[in-house]
Amino acid sequence: MHAIFIPYGKRSEVELFFREMEAQKHKWLMWKGKEKLTIYIQGAVRTLPFGIIEYVFPREDRDAVLTSLKFQGYEQSQYKMEDIKLAFLKGNPVDFMRKILKCSPIPEFKIDKNYLWVNENVMIIPIGIREDEDMTEKEGKYKGWTHEAL
Repeated sequence: MHAIFIPYGKRSEVELFFREMEAQKHKWLMWKGKEKLTIYIQGAVRTLPFGIIEYVFPREDRDAVLTSLKFQGYEQSQYKMEDIKLAFLKGNPVDFMRKILKCSPIPEFKIDKNYLWVNENVMIIPIGIREDEDMTEKEGKYKGWTHEAL
């Protein structure tokens, strides 16, 4: 799963926030029939054009990640960008960004879990999410195991 957003703030504090996100360990589930396996992986911070960030993590941690990124209540958020008027855009610029980034609107999620990432003085403009398909390994140590194709 991918959470897509624009962070802003003092560069050193934004970078500290990214390091916190990258250090987070997530449980990545794999299955083969009824057999299950858990592997711990780190979250991945990817930089996209125009200061957009994509955080990649397993779908099982969706609620905790979206809560930690303060995606809840986005529709009522002061960071909603629909008031920005750009001559070449019709409608909400966030909808335009979602279209070019091929992501979906933020779904409803539970806010009962979150990570203790240092994110003081870092503001976030949520854009959307992208979900990954499942894939089955064709070779190697995990041949035949199915998992989320991160």
